[in-house]
Amino acid sequence: MTTLPAYRHTPGPLHATLLAGTVPLFLGALISDIAYGQTYQIQWANFASWLIAGALVFCGFALLFALVNLLRAEHKVGRPAVYCLLLLATWVLGLVNAFQHAKDAYAMMPTGLVLSVVVTVLSVVATWVGLTNLRSGAAQ
Repeated sequence: MTTLPAYRHTPGPLHATLLAGTVPLFLGALISDIAYGQTYQIQWANFASWLIAGALVFCGFALLFALVNLLRAEHKVGRPAVYCLLLLATWVLGLVNAFQHAKDAYAMMPTGLVLSVVVTVLSVVATWVGLTNLRSGAAQ
């Protein structure tokens, strides 16, 4: 007898693309902050601000998809609540980071750099959890 896997709250192609798109954008903002910290060229701070704004759009839509999938999932296999909380924390801290980067370029340092590190790590962890643990689980 063949067993079929139960419906899991797996990310679809658009959800996975949005989720995976947050990592390079937040990482680019982190690299831009590092470059600004070493050169004090104002354009690096501008790059970081725009990259964070783009990452927030991607992360916000991925969070919306994750919440819909969480509510629709019949079997709560894996850690869907942890995944949603990680995405929510990433988005909220990313928004705080965007507000920090809205300050004068010199005033945003070093808090902006620290927030960029934290948000980048959170986005990597959320993407890891979202793309691996959501597909795992025993077949019913």
